[in-house]
Amino acid sequence: MRFVIVTGMSGAGKSTTLKTLEDIGYFCVDNLPIQLIKRFAEIAYDKENDIDDVAIGVDIRSGVYLEQLSECLAELKSANYDYEILFLDSNDDVLIKRYKETRRNHPLARDGRVEDGIKIERSRIAFLRKEADYIIDTTSLLTRELKSELDKIFLENSEYSNFIISVVSFVFKYGIPRDADLVFDVRFLPNPYYDLELRPFTGNDEPVRDFVMQHDVAKEFLNKTVDLLEFLIPNYIKEGKNGLVIAVGCTGGKHRSVTLANGIYKELEPSPYSVKVEHRDIGKDVIRKG
Repeated sequence: MRFVIVTGMSGAGKSTTLKTLEDIGYFCVDNLPIQLIKRFAEIAYDKENDIDDVAIGVDIRSGVYLEQLSECLAELKSANYDYEILFLDSNDDVLIKRYKETRRNHPLARDGRVEDGIKIERSRIAFLRKEADYIIDTTSLLTRELKSELDKIFLENSEYSNFIISVVSFVFKYGIPRDADLVFDVRFLPNPYYDLELRPFTGNDEPVRDFVMQHDVAKEFLNKTVDLLEFLIPNYIKEGKNGLVIAVGCTGGKHRSVTLANGIYKELEPSPYSVKVEHRDIGKDVIRKG
């Protein structure tokens, strides 16, 4: 049986996580009072109750009682009740945006600014993040991507790394992605745009990919970039970083940057880390001109 404590920042995806776990067969309870967690564990681990897997949502809504959770977890350990902690996180800008979009109030900022509530919340639940078995940063994850990450952990039981890598292609005229950790400019490569036959295609298409990668300079760039990343990623993890956003930009955001972003993704994807690729601006100019 798996006993999962789902926690993290308000607005980071805990509700979606609990719904996903419920869909794959978990018995889920949200906002369970801290004082009842041990009793709930006793019931869940009682073989006569025939409960397979459970998940409970615990967060800042517990108020002052949240401070009792450390003691509660210690009691679970002493009683040999195994548990796992899943921590959902996201950067402050995205959390603020989500609150504004849903027009909800942060539980710690009902009469103040959302960012103030987020700051207080981070401080109060920091101990849970340190104890977490799994940390999922949902900053750049779509709902389906979050569900995919959850499936890896709780359905497929595959080896999971808390480190999430996002490779993003973009066009410089629309700005560098705000959450980018590393930015690579591939405008030095030969541009397929000037080939009228290739212009309508993108880096997702074989003709453009073949055009870009036929040049030795593109191959060398990809090899050196991947070599750099393989050096950097373990060192980022040692420093406590749980995600990396790699931005690859060009003039149009459609050909070279897409090709190289796909190339980086393909090289990193077999790694133990969670890797995804996104082409932020691939269709922007088409939409605007249309």
